[in-house]
Amino acid sequence: MTATDTHRAVDAIFRIESAKLIAGLTRMVRDVGLAEDLAQDALVAALETWPKSGVPDNPAAWLMATAKHRAIDRLRRSKLLERKHEELGRDLEARQNADASDLDAAIDDDVGDDLLRLVFTACHPILTPEARVALTLRLLGGLTAEEIARAFLVPESTVAQRIVRAKRTLAEARVPFEVPRGAELAARLSSVLEVIYLIFNEGYSATAGDDWMRPALCGDALRLGRILAELASSEPEVHGLVALMEIQSSRAAARVDASGAPVLLLDQDRGRWDQLLIGRGLAALERAEKLSGVLGPYGLQAAIAACHARSRTGAETDWKRIAALYEVLARLAPSPVVELNRAVAVSMAFGPAAGLEIVDALTSEPTLGAYHLLPSVRGDLLAKLRRLKEARVEFERAAALTRNGREREMLLDRAAACARGSELPEPR
Repeated sequence: MTATDTHRAVDAIFRIESAKLIAGLTRMVRDVGLAEDLAQDALVAALETWPKSGVPDNPAAWLMATAKHRAIDRLRRSKLLERKHEELGRDLEARQNADASDLDAAIDDDVGDDLLRLVFTACHPILTPEARVALTLRLLGGLTAEEIARAFLVPESTVAQRIVRAKRTLAEARVPFEVPRGAELAARLSSVLEVIYLIFNEGYSATAGDDWMRPALCGDALRLGRILAELASSEPEVHGLVALMEIQSSRAAARVDASGAPVLLLDQDRGRWDQLLIGRGLAALERAEKLSGVLGPYGLQAAIAACHARSRTGAETDWKRIAALYEVLARLAPSPVVELNRAVAVSMAFGPAAGLEIVDALTSEPTLGAYHLLPSVRGDLLAKLRRLKEARVEFERAAALTRNGREREMLLDRAAACARGSELPEPR
């Protein structure tokens, strides 16, 4: 194997193992920032050593052992020595005397618990949502600051600062490296799910830029969701979120045409929907239903997505059931965005006038003032009612508000269709 091949192998292995490595080290040093530094030290050591000695049989064990040795060295030189020297020295000596199989077992010990602790730490509510997203993608997704910045179309320096500040905030607040219990668990789990879904949504419908979707971000979020579902298998909303992301992801290939332009839901070729992902999503939804009996917000959204997934054509969609599910969701987790989505479902089930009545009640909602989908939906409903001049104004307003180039083109096309008096496609 050439040096270049070895470096590629090191990078690939580190991306796979870094989350477990950082999680195990955080349990040891109780500082997520220091743990990441130690993991990076181990990576540098691998890049220096493996091209000469070859990739070890168990690279994950090698990385963990190296990082832990360096942790001992750092702790011996720091003020933490007073509290941890004796405990960690015994641990080091025991590991030095262990044979390979004992070392592997020790490294694998508590990996699942450590990962779960790392998830709750990275998504701690003490951090801003932007910081939680950046830190989660860095520590658990293995993405670099450059990759995160490229995905969210912000300067790399901004992402780097968010990550540094997040780690400093966690250290200064002495956030414990633990899975919360009781009432705090529900609140913290909500934050974890919110972060994962924020990552997914940015990949599913990019906020800005020239691409309608960023599939890599969807993949990262789905992978994190699947990991969380294994680690917190008794939490129904975790399975609800995974179900939602699996089913939504199944449409990815059909959501854009050959040029990358958006294809709206009812115009999509359902033969291109990924049946494997749909099957996984429906299984996760069933698991959520069995665990809870009554679905939570993510489970309800998954149930709505399942209605689409089970329909062979757009015309067969059970819009009345979708409208009913949105009504339940609006009671359980009320928000203007949920109400806007309910308006679309109501319009499909009971006619555009019924939907427009709901949308018009939202036009004075301050939180939707800059939300481009409000005028976009209103434009759709007005166009269906053949109020084309008004619809054109709404589409142009929506185009001015969106920061996504592909979506802007689509909305301007719809505005132009209104000017021509053309028939418009159904809203997504």
